[in-house]
Amino acid sequence: MSANRTSHIRITSHPGTGATNRFPIHWDAPTARERGPVLASANAGSDRNAIGAHGGAYSVYRALAVASGAMDPMIRPELVNTHPVVPVGPHPQWSEPGKIVSLDPWGARIAEDFATEIGQGVDIRPTIAVTKARITLPEIAEAMRAGRLQADGTVLHATGDIAVTKAALDPVWHLPGVAARFGVEEQQLRRVLFEQTGGMYPELVTRPDLQVFLPPIGGITLYIFGDPSKLGDTRVPLTCRVHDECNGSDVFGSDICTCRPYLTHGIEEATRSAQAGGTGLIAYNRKEGRALGEVTKFLVYNARKRQPGGDQAATYFERTECVAGVQDARFQQLMPDVIHWLGIRRIDRFVSMSNMKYDALVAGGIGIGERVPIPDDLVPQDASVEMEAKKAAGYFTPEGAPSEADLARVVGRDLKEF
Repeated sequence: MSANRTSHIRITSHPGTGATNRFPIHWDAPTARERGPVLASANAGSDRNAIGAHGGAYSVYRALAVASGAMDPMIRPELVNTHPVVPVGPHPQWSEPGKIVSLDPWGARIAEDFATEIGQGVDIRPTIAVTKARITLPEIAEAMRAGRLQADGTVLHATGDIAVTKAALDPVWHLPGVAARFGVEEQQLRRVLFEQTGGMYPELVTRPDLQVFLPPIGGITLYIFGDPSKLGDTRVPLTCRVHDECNGSDVFGSDICTCRPYLTHGIEEATRSAQAGGTGLIAYNRKEGRALGEVTKFLVYNARKRQPGGDQAATYFERTECVAGVQDARFQQLMPDVIHWLGIRRIDRFVSMSNMKYDALVAGGIGIGERVPIPDDLVPQDASVEMEAKKAAGYFTPEGAPSEADLARVVGRDLKEF
């Protein structure tokens, strides 16, 4: 490793000598070559045209691997046979101004779109990967035993395995577009990002010529049920759940929330849609604890359980705000981008009660047919407070928001102050 390192440290926080970058980025261009590749690796040198690093939150682990001597800092990925198992796009939304600002729509195609440059040694790396898999959940096996699902041998197998196409997407932010989406000035966005990350990326405030930022956050995983090429066909019914990460429930089955039950309900509905000739989609976003993190989430759990009167719907959101300073940091404004990436313009059955997700999709020009709530019998007893609080806050429910009497029954006392 030492042979590939020098004592010189290259500072990238100020523009160079005025030389024109070989690969300028024109974000909404209609083709990959007109748009230009995103170059953010340490090996990009003077061709670097983005702030941040590939791999999102995992870029720090890469640094540890290099620092410990386990990884050659000059290594470049061997991309032979890594191309997507099914093609995705290009779709018209990829070049429609403002439709996609938080991911690189061309990020899975770099081996074909920039084969010449890669062959000449330019370090261009994918930010999206598409593969196939089978997923197995005990809830699907239970649905088969109960007769709600039957194996068809293609989508759902007799073993309970579901055949899916899945895609992983790292975040790639076009800063002018992100600023516009949130209704703030780009300069203000850059400054706050710089200050609130402890000055981690000085280029945010010193390099206005660099408009693309690869933030150190988690990305998105998509699970596609049925034929992926039909996702954007409005003649083919689509069932979709957009799900925000909840490790405690999704993985370990914690019963204080409805996250895993709603996720598995969405998977069951997506499977049924694909079996009927439609398609299904689960979009899984890494936004643990309402994008506040798991430490904050557990602190909120303690505050909710220990407050006078115990856990209650009336103070559900207030307890979060007291600890974190905000009720919810997921801010779904960027969420529709991945739906646009897939070429989707309409979701026939949206498996979600979230008003924020619904409003963001509709504002993004995506039509919504039916909204599908979680069945009452899937709500864990300890999650009833959460469910009633969300309904009272405006989450979708066919029967409307709960009354004071309904809320009182949940917590066992009068909640006139709610």
